Amino acid sequence: MKHEPVSGAPLPFNARPFARVAVLGAGSWGTALAVTLARAGVETRLWGRDPAVLRQINAGNSTPHLPGVTLPASLRAVKDMEGALTGAEAALIVVPSRSVRSVARQVAEYVPDGLPIAVCAKGIEAETGLLMTQVAEEELGKCPIGCVSGPTFAVETALGHPTAATVAFPFSYADRLRPQDSPAARLAVSLTTESFRAYVSDDLVAVEIGGAVKNVIAIACGMMTGAGFAENTRAALITRGLDEMKTLAEALGGRRETVTGLSGIGDLSLTCSSPTSRNMSLGQQLGQGLARAACFDGKPVVVEGEVNARSVTDLARSVGVSMPICETVRAILHDGADLGQAFAALWARPIEAEPRAMDLSFDHPATDKAIATLAERIS
Repeated sequence: MKHEPVSGAPLPFNARPFARVAVLGAGSWGTALAVTLARAGVETRLWGRDPAVLRQINAGNSTPHLPGVTLPASLRAVKDMEGALTGAEAALIVVPSRSVRSVARQVAEYVPDGLPIAVCAKGIEAETGLLMTQVAEEELGKCPIGCVSGPTFAVETALGHPTAATVAFPFSYADRLRPQDSPAARLAVSLTTESFRAYVSDDLVAVEIGGAVKNVIAIACGMMTGAGFAENTRAALITRGLDEMKTLAEALGGRRETVTGLSGIGDLSLTCSSPTSRNMSLGQQLGQGLARAACFDGKPVVVEGEVNARSVTDLARSVGVSMPICETVRAILHDGADLGQAFAALWARPIEAEPRAMDLSFDHPATDKAIATLAERIS
């Protein structure tokens, strides 16, 4: 059956998927993306470091990172990065943010100039204030660098739940003349299946800022949920957190509109609404009064928002952007602030206008009472 375009909508281009893609990182999200590519008919090689996990993928079509998921038989896992990249038409770097630079440096040894590479880690490098694609670009400057971001839990993606994400790359003049040949379009159609839907963006900065900031806001939501507050509180934090995200993205050259999309409000609402998110879960445990060392039963779980609380606010300070929610999370996680006192002070700040154009601020009429009451309730 032929589907006619919606009246007034642009006619679709026919973008050509990549024939072979390397996915570098065999954790939960890397494997979920590799599964998606393989199901879309793309020849996919998944690189990882753990030989036991790689053997399980190849021998049993399963992985401990995605319980209950049967992996496509066509998906092959390898420990040799050169072998994963040989013949690839594009690559995805899917490792924790702190490992992006070292992995990109390894990739640079094997990839030809011009190979599109998408970074699928979310965060800001603490030492430099660089976004993850900027980190990769320093190591892989002769390759087009983009990212994949959006509201995506790995297991749900791999199970085939309807899922959407954004593929963002800078668009050159040639890309605008022939968008169907752009790296963003070709990777988007490579990832698209009956259940996974990819969108295209040229606003790399705003897409990445959304991915970094949402983790910090999710910790804030978790803290207040753990302290016993409910939907009103979380909705307020999500909404005002979105404004912080928009303001920082705009200050860095991104578009506020982008932050209202999948990589911004979409990812923010998902991460702030489910304990499946490690960021939300960490916040909940801290809000319930657990010490950081006791969270996750004392296991050394990597929580991206914990690191990003510092790097996001460092970046915001450097460009003169106020991010009070992120600053509150930073104060609690890194500066020894009391959780109750810090959130009470956040709520008792001066009254502001919501439209930024009004540029108004008034004294809070009950600052002392608000601080005392909330601090007592949270403690």
